[in-house]
Amino acid sequence: MDKRILYFLLFLQPLTFFCQEFRVNGSVKDNKGTSIAYANVVVASLGISKTIYGTSTDDKGYFIIEGLKEGDYVLKIMFLGFKPYITRVELHRNINFETITLEENIEKLDGITVVAKRPTVKRLVDRTVFNVENSTLSNNNILDVLKHTPGVLVHDGKISVKQSTPTVYINDRKVHLSATEVQQLLEGTSANNVKSIEVITNPPASYEAEGGAVLNIVTSKNIAAGYHGSVFGNFKQGQEFPKYSVGTSHFFKTKKLNTYVNYNISPRKDFRHNNESVNFLNVNNQSTTSWETDFKRVQETVNQSINANIDYEINKSNSLNFTTNILIKPRNNTKTQVNSLTEVFDANGVLDSTFYTLNRKVDETFNLAFTLDYTHKFKKEGEKLSFSGHYTNYDTSNFQNVDTDYRFPDDLLIRTNRFQTFSSQVIELYTGQMDYELPIDDSSQFEAGVKVSNIDSESILDQFNFINDTREEDLQNSDVFDYNETNYAAYLSYSKDWEHWSLKLGARGEYTDITGRSQLANQINTNDYFKLFPSFHLLHKFNGNNQVYFNYNKRIYRPRYDELNPFKYFLNDNAYVSGDPNLQPQIDNVFTLGYTLNDTYTFELYYRIENDPTLEIVFQDNNENILKYINTNINRSVSYGFDFTTYTKLANHWNLYVLSSIFYYNNQFFALESNNELVTNDKWSLYSQAINSFSLLQDRSLTVDISYLYISPVADGASLISNRSSLDVTLRKTFWNNRASLSIGAIDLFNSQNFNQKTQYTNQDIFLRSRIENRLFSVGFNYKLGNFKLGINKNEIDLRERDRLN
Repeated sequence: MDKRILYFLLFLQPLTFFCQEFRVNGSVKDNKGTSIAYANVVVASLGISKTIYGTSTDDKGYFIIEGLKEGDYVLKIMFLGFKPYITRVELHRNINFETITLEENIEKLDGITVVAKRPTVKRLVDRTVFNVENSTLSNNNILDVLKHTPGVLVHDGKISVKQSTPTVYINDRKVHLSATEVQQLLEGTSANNVKSIEVITNPPASYEAEGGAVLNIVTSKNIAAGYHGSVFGNFKQGQEFPKYSVGTSHFFKTKKLNTYVNYNISPRKDFRHNNESVNFLNVNNQSTTSWETDFKRVQETVNQSINANIDYEINKSNSLNFTTNILIKPRNNTKTQVNSLTEVFDANGVLDSTFYTLNRKVDETFNLAFTLDYTHKFKKEGEKLSFSGHYTNYDTSNFQNVDTDYRFPDDLLIRTNRFQTFSSQVIELYTGQMDYELPIDDSSQFEAGVKVSNIDSESILDQFNFINDTREEDLQNSDVFDYNETNYAAYLSYSKDWEHWSLKLGARGEYTDITGRSQLANQINTNDYFKLFPSFHLLHKFNGNNQVYFNYNKRIYRPRYDELNPFKYFLNDNAYVSGDPNLQPQIDNVFTLGYTLNDTYTFELYYRIENDPTLEIVFQDNNENILKYINTNINRSVSYGFDFTTYTKLANHWNLYVLSSIFYYNNQFFALESNNELVTNDKWSLYSQAINSFSLLQDRSLTVDISYLYISPVADGASLISNRSSLDVTLRKTFWNNRASLSIGAIDLFNSQNFNQKTQYTNQDIFLRSRIENRLFSVGFNYKLGNFKLGINKNEIDLRERDRLN
């Protein structure tokens, strides 16, 4: 670190102008004469009024602390792997220690170095806590830790809990990124500072009513001043294209100021090859024509994200926090190219014609988020009041050019068609909230809070057709859609612990007022509703190792903004995507009954009913031969099942994680192209995952993970999806006292995650075969800078509305 930065930070300390000031400086080395960078240096006064000054050594092992008053002090120097250096200092003049040598601290037990402990699982009244601090999993990235976390399934670029996508938090602050972006972030972040993963399948009232399960990643804390950071990256080679991710994070802490910044860039290309078959039917459900489409897509992205956080402690009772999250998808590097060839057959299966479509699209997105928090701690331990204000500006736009050639079977050109689309969306989100926590006594606590949020969204779609090579605006498919939503929320929560019982209950009320306006239709849609969301958690401990628990929770899923947008966004001449401004929110009721045996094996029964779920369903228009991808409310979904999880030690160097679920899914939806007939799609399904983790070598610096995943055929909305499986193998080696790690692996070794999807009922008959780059060869690295034992200071914005920005 540049010495000038140290001088500047020390200059910010309060200056005493009325007495002489002194300094302490020196150089820190090990017993081999090598400089120790980023060691913690603390000078503490011995007077009645305790005063502590702190810094860290620079990259050459040098430190300096200035602005010290005359008096007696203790100098303490600490660095991981070395014994602390402690000496008394009588300060009546400037003191130069020149060289201070730290001795290595090697602790052994019966000749074996104590390196790490085994991860443990603890069940609380409202969540499961997976403790991984100082375990062998700490050498992995956070996504790898989630793969081992009880109740969590990571596959196919998705993280799921109970067949749904969870909301990811870091230190109770929400990560506002898409599912793919969250996975890239967690994959590029070291787990060295992760203390635990909290799996909250039924979140209590203090969490927003929006969404399903919550994954809260809790990081370690350290009060010592200093610097640490890391650089990380990974490379994955798919069947067609490589994918990269490179990033760096830095943390610096002084007496009152904590700063954290992370930057990540992910250049990648993704390839998808689909084959689609559609049988268009007449009123007697007999085929009139069949379309066979070969679809190839190449998607290029270079997503860049910046996350920064500043904590400032005003005094022991008051603190400020400023957080910013920035996501940039630049236009020059966000491109999609789709080539599709469709063969059209008549009722007798004879080739009638073909059409070839070339779709070129470029996108640009700026997602800027800023949050300011203020926290006041009262004299009573644990009592605090906090205020939070947040602003998000989300700006996205894209341009699409679609060219189609229609030809006879002998390849003679029939005609060509071309259209262009310009679309944009600007969303502004404002929120303010207040939370209060009061410990009533040693075993009970009360929480309360209020929140208000306002969303303004403007979406613009301009479509142009080409007639005789002249571009003309298509007024029937151009529109402006304005959307405004205001939400008011308040909650109360109470928890109590007894010797063998734990109880947590709460209620959250939310009032929502919505207005949507389409300029093309000159139509205004309004909706307002109040919903009450109770939660109930009860746990009983039979003894130290066996527990039974019951949870009830009510949740809401509000439609995403693009799902409300009534635009017809054409993918080609014969397929479009459209939303519905009249979509209703989805309301879930979830019941869970579980039993934990010997703190190792967990068995759960659950029942979930979803009212008015919003799904994108593909419908075929048999009159116009058009495919419509419609965002619509289906009637309801009901699911129930039995889950089994365990994280157990089979041998000294062998841990086993198993997640298995047998469940029934029943979807009832209205067939929009079949006289709104109510159709049921249901199926019993199974998914199961087993991860064998082996720690090799005496110091356990080499680990091997062998993972197998199987998913049976499942019902999804109006479709049935075929079975999938995957075998993954990963080797990871740590070096230099866990400061660096290198991993290599193979994902989906046998390329068995591709699937088929059938949508067949009444007059609908669609078959899809999906093939993407599932089989990947991966290489990753992570190098930690400075004193990496310091805790991470990551805070994320706790605003669920941003989850709907896409």
